[in-house]
Amino acid sequence: MGWVIFTASSLACGLSVNLAELIFFRILQGAGAAMLFSISSALIFDTTPSSQRGRAMGYLGSTVAIGSIAGPVLGGFIVDSLGWQYIFFINIPLGVLLIIAALMYLRFDTRHIGQFNFDWHGSAALMGVFVSLILVLGSLAADTAITFGVLIGTAVFCCMLVMFIWHEKRCPAPLLNLSLFSNRAFLLSVLGLVIAFVANFMMVVVGPFYFEGVLVYRPSQVGLVFLINPAVMVIVAPVAGSLYDRRPKRNYASLGMLITTIAFGMLAYFSLTREVPGILVSFVFFGIGVGLFQSPNNTTIMNALPKEHLAVASSVTATGRNLGMALGVSLGSILLSLQLNNAGYNGAVPDAGPALLALSISQIMVISAILCLIVAVLTFQR
Repeated sequence: MGWVIFTASSLACGLSVNLAELIFFRILQGAGAAMLFSISSALIFDTTPSSQRGRAMGYLGSTVAIGSIAGPVLGGFIVDSLGWQYIFFINIPLGVLLIIAALMYLRFDTRHIGQFNFDWHGSAALMGVFVSLILVLGSLAADTAITFGVLIGTAVFCCMLVMFIWHEKRCPAPLLNLSLFSNRAFLLSVLGLVIAFVANFMMVVVGPFYFEGVLVYRPSQVGLVFLINPAVMVIVAPVAGSLYDRRPKRNYASLGMLITTIAFGMLAYFSLTREVPGILVSFVFFGIGVGLFQSPNNTTIMNALPKEHLAVASSVTATGRNLGMALGVSLGSILLSLQLNNAGYNGAVPDAGPALLALSISQIMVISAILCLIVAVLTFQR
């Protein structure tokens, strides 16, 4: 069903005649994608022997990395050659093939669970939590001033969060059983996942400003630099998963975050000195660290809960990953704006000047390093 919704909405996106239609169908496309992402880890765990689950999660990490490599490159080529509509049209034949493959090969043991009651109230409250949070952070990223709208949005976020927790604790069939977070390994691994993605995407959003504004790279050159990380992850993620299968007691996730901390520290230093070879080496270390972290950490999340909660663990992982991405983009934008404003500059970011941009982005890399160090401690404590 996820593939059906994603494929149909992709067609509708490509046929959109105005921005409002495109946004609406993109929301539907996101819903279809969420149906895929939220259960992917659960399906992998359900069909993989316990002795090979780390490797399987490593392959999933490699797949994500390959998508990160192919997406920007193919997207730019398609837009330049055929037009933006074909970014969506290309999904249609792929989607049809995957729908057929799913119908032919996705066969699972069915379990009778009795009457199913969906928690509509909890779902609405959780949606309110995320929407209000992203709107507040988006407003702050555009203008760091604390406006009346930001205060109202913050109040709505707090109210929705309290309402969600209050409802879930009293609901007989909650959307999210909050008692699952009493599991220390599950809680710390999910928290580490969110913080790690926040740190990573802070770099993703401010990095291009550095390469274009300080090193005067063309967009195509920036894209090649940012391919280093996923290219390294393609190799490291399956290796990390295999190591986890052989020696699950070893804390590869903490080691990965320590390496990522070092990578961010190197980026902070070489951003100031403008040494391109050092920056490129930092990206290699960054890919190694993230590759070592993701597969073992995701496997720990899935292993931490009983089998009947695999789907919950999978959906929480997907939600945490996307929440971390959104928070990272917003916080990176907010921090960059604050750094420039504190220096007395209020113009467009690319025109801030090489020295000011280098200093501001270097300081953000230090913050990312601190966040990764926190994740290393969290994952070590579990």
